[in-house]
Amino acid sequence: MASNPAGKCCTVGVKHEGTAKGEIKKIGDVRTYFSYPEDKSTQNAVLILTDVIGLDFINAQLIADQFAANGYFAVMPDLFFGNPVPMNPPEGFEIMKWIETDMPKTDKVDPVVEATIKEMRGPLGVQKIGAVGYCFGGKYVCRHLKKGKIEAGYTAHPSFVDAEELEGIEGPLSISAAETDQIFPAPKRHESEAILNKLDVPWQINLFSDVVHGFAVRSDISKPREKFAKEAAFLQAVHWFDEHVKSS
Repeated sequence: MASNPAGKCCTVGVKHEGTAKGEIKKIGDVRTYFSYPEDKSTQNAVLILTDVIGLDFINAQLIADQFAANGYFAVMPDLFFGNPVPMNPPEGFEIMKWIETDMPKTDKVDPVVEATIKEMRGPLGVQKIGAVGYCFGGKYVCRHLKKGKIEAGYTAHPSFVDAEELEGIEGPLSISAAETDQIFPAPKRHESEAILNKLDVPWQINLFSDVVHGFAVRSDISKPREKFAKEAAFLQAVHWFDEHVKSS
């Protein structure tokens, strides 16, 4: 494994304030959040693959809107078929039981990602795609970072990534990591570095102090160091795509 499976830390955090500017429509039968840049262009796009809190989480929608504000058509499918994990779940909720019984497995998630990419490159008129994966979504960025599908990938605090999936990427990959993260701890980060160093693709790993797993989505932005790390991780993704998607 290049990262560990999800745990309780994947379900806790702070809900952010704001009003989503995008809209929810469908690609096939899958609810999908769309957020358009000011000029409504769909040429350059970002496919956002969420953490286990899912599509309807305001933090995820605000992130999609931020990508749109930076000139990218943002597309975010529901990977959990309407059954995500509630943030800060009530006492008694068992994340491991949810993983075993309710979490969609690869044979369910891969077709959603494939269908979304097909729709983006077809009817939606997208020419170049950068893929973003937070926690759970990081696995699927790696799985689909292939020539002809996705131009570049970015993931923050990834989970469930197999070493073979990371070894199989065919495009540039950027990673944001937390100082304290039992899902993507230092040994897994170093393992990932060793794997990436053997590949003939550009790669980047940025490590942020004073934050924990989930910081790029669920940080307490009332705390200056967490706010800085969240914003810097987002800009890391934008700069990566500006280099490897817009200018590729």
